Amino acid sequence: MTIDSHGQYINIGDTRLFIVRRGQGYPLIILHGGPGLDHHEFADYLDPLCNQFRLILVDMRAQGKSDMCPEETWALEQMARDVVSLANALGLDKYAVLGHSYGAFVALQNAVDFPGVAAQTIVSGGVPSSRFLAVVDKNLEEFEPVELRKQVADSWAREATVQTPQDCASLMHDQMPFHFGNPFDPCIAEYEARTAETIYSPAVLQHFAKAEYGGIEVEDRLKNITQPVLVCTGRLDRVCSVEAAEATATGLPDAELVIFEHSGHMTFVEETERYLEIVRDFLNKHRPPE
Repeated sequence: MTIDSHGQYINIGDTRLFIVRRGQGYPLIILHGGPGLDHHEFADYLDPLCNQFRLILVDMRAQGKSDMCPEETWALEQMARDVVSLANALGLDKYAVLGHSYGAFVALQNAVDFPGVAAQTIVSGGVPSSRFLAVVDKNLEEFEPVELRKQVADSWAREATVQTPQDCASLMHDQMPFHFGNPFDPCIAEYEARTAETIYSPAVLQHFAKAEYGGIEVEDRLKNITQPVLVCTGRLDRVCSVEAAEATATGLPDAELVIFEHSGHMTFVEETERYLEIVRDFLNKHRPPE
């Protein structure tokens, strides 16, 4: 294990993942979105949980500061296995997993492939099947205000050809109004400032943009998940819809569904205090005994 001034490299077998640990207590492994982003996506929004939980923020395979590894290993199922490998490498016995956006795909895939290995799973802005992502094209065509529609649509189109970290930063900036319930939300500028240290991974984004963002297909296997699952979404989410969240929760044996009425895709930014309250309550309610 090599220690970085701001985190650690953890060997999980075929590669090393970069993690940042904050706080003390019951471990919560946190998976970022993208693909092509890193743990800075969460900035310090989740830090109030540190007084009760040990946050383990992960740069997923080949992203952020994590080691580059062969492209043939860049797969949703592999990243789901990486969560188990990371927990084992850290010596974690009981822990929870929280994933947002693409990280929610990984968290859900992990729960399906390894039921009960994580004590709890939080699916924040995810889908159980790629069929639910068809709504993105429709929402792009109808996106308002009209003066931002071309900018946002072009940003999505550029994902499949992105070349540099600067390209990633530019398209994410252009796309951000689509991810907030209010496209002119002043929180957007604040969020960009608080995540300015993000290390973008253009090759990973391009790879997944050409492959249906991992092609998640676990809807018919949700019944096999044994741990409690919290499913969160924003009422105004234009990417991972309420319909997708409801389908996920309905298919699970033990699910709690929370809809953030005033949020788009960025629930933990748009309704931070409620998000923290919901996550904290869920973890405490279902936390396994010591």
